[in-house]
Amino acid sequence: MAHERIVALDGPLNFRDVGGYQTENGQTVKWNKIYRSDSLSSLTPHDQQKLAAMHVTVDCDLRSAYEKESSPDKSWPKREFIDVPVYSEDIADQQNDHKVYRFLHHIPDMKDNFIGRIYQQTLLSPHSQDIFARIFAQLLELPQDEALVYHCSAGKDRTGIVSALILMALGVDDDTIARDYLLTNELYDFAISKQLPSNDDISQMVAKMNVTKGEGIAIRGITETIRGGWGDFASFFKKQLGFTADDLPQLRQMYLE
Repeated sequence: MAHERIVALDGPLNFRDVGGYQTENGQTVKWNKIYRSDSLSSLTPHDQQKLAAMHVTVDCDLRSAYEKESSPDKSWPKREFIDVPVYSEDIADQQNDHKVYRFLHHIPDMKDNFIGRIYQQTLLSPHSQDIFARIFAQLLELPQDEALVYHCSAGKDRTGIVSALILMALGVDDDTIARDYLLTNELYDFAISKQLPSNDDISQMVAKMNVTKGEGIAIRGITETIRGGWGDFASFFKKQLGFTADDLPQLRQMYLE
């Protein structure tokens, strides 16, 4: 059976299936179970019917409160909305570069990599870690015949971080994770992002990031930070996200074939 990575919708430009990627042990991520996207505020009635037909029942919105209020997601039948803002609205948390933690745990310094630094800072944030745990909990609870989508505004940065974490959890290699991240460059019209609302600190940062095309080194701010700080994803999953030793094998059983 042929599968399409890019899901053609009338509104969203960057709606994609996360399935089909090979893991390092030879398994494959299941198709039609996990989707990533840009904003779902532009869904048309046809799009809404299509998502219902695809059995997408969980909508994880990674955007800030201001973004959600300015451009709320459109709903569709049997859809459950999950409010999971990746970026903390606490100014102190936003400005914390975790310098001491990075030094003690031999975590690489992203230096002049603007986006990579934000990804790494986000990964180390207790607020963001709590959000990641909530998304993984949704995946672990998802019924076999249903699917989940997570998204931000462009489907690049916050969505890219979550995608990297999910693919790492499933055992996909770093190069494949980077290629999945870079696919946004081919799909998203970066000129559109200049029109996004930017009346709060988070939205201003997002607007700045969304006019920048992704670079493969940026997403390594996630993969290399996890390996530098925790050795492997399993340790990060247990120690920072609070899951048990049985949860990661269960996740892989559910989403690999």
